[in-house]
Amino acid sequence: MSDTHPLIVIIGPTAAGKSARAMALAPRVGGEIISADSRHVYRRMDIGTNKPTPIEQALVRHHLLDIRDPHESFSLAEYTALARAAITDVRLRGKVPMLVGGTGQYVRAVLEGWQAPAVPPHPEIRKRWLALAAEQDGHALEAALLARDPAALQTIDSRNVRRMIRALEVMEVTGRRWSDLQQRQPLDPGGVQIIYVNLPREELYARADARLADMLGRGWLDEVRRLLAELAERGITAGAALRLPSMSALGYRELVGVIQGQLTLDEAVTHIKRETRRFIRAQDTWFRKIAGVG
Repeated sequence: MSDTHPLIVIIGPTAAGKSARAMALAPRVGGEIISADSRHVYRRMDIGTNKPTPIEQALVRHHLLDIRDPHESFSLAEYTALARAAITDVRLRGKVPMLVGGTGQYVRAVLEGWQAPAVPPHPEIRKRWLALAAEQDGHALEAALLARDPAALQTIDSRNVRRMIRALEVMEVTGRRWSDLQQRQPLDPGGVQIIYVNLPREELYARADARLADMLGRGWLDEVRRLLAELAERGITAGAALRLPSMSALGYRELVGVIQGQLTLDEAVTHIKRETRRFIRAQDTWFRKIAGVG
């Protein structure tokens, strides 16, 4: 295996231009892109997740796109194993692996070699924690984690409800702290090159707004309608669909509200813009830590 090829990691907040940077760089270095976006794994969710287009995929080989249906589960542990395998595969073929995306925990899991404990899901336990989060808010889960394992919050984003619930579930099942159960095999930092892509905050907001308008113009609302119809054929109601990990991406809840007549499109756009700005701020904080920039 040719381990001489570095792993190029391109990270940054939404709308900063990560994909464009990767697409420009890949042909120059002989690179292949490994997606580090937690929503790109889902099939038929192309517009709403801003997935690389067929033309982009034809120009540069991409990995870890379209590997699950929207109703199927996909864990961080699965992603880490698949991403590491993809890195090895790319290097074996004499190419340069490029990890690109906006899901900070995916990037950290690959770089730090997170190996989550092999504890099967326990729906009843998850249901109980979900109910707590619904009755109160994410702060209740954060407080529960803080009481049981403060160190866990060093690797879990307190805004990631599903990951907090998973940690609480595993601790309840095993009787051990989440942080004690984490095993790590970090990559050699000497073989990793991190490129942090960012823009002034107001420019990011403007670019995100323009991208939202473009996504809606390309038929995002119809894509969501087709997705809901597909899930309904499987017996999954719109309410249940919104509890799927695939549907937790920005904007889906609002567009489902439009389809159900609960929101106007203008109201949905206003809310999506607000949530996108909040997400950009959180991403910026997360990725600066990964990149080691002030």
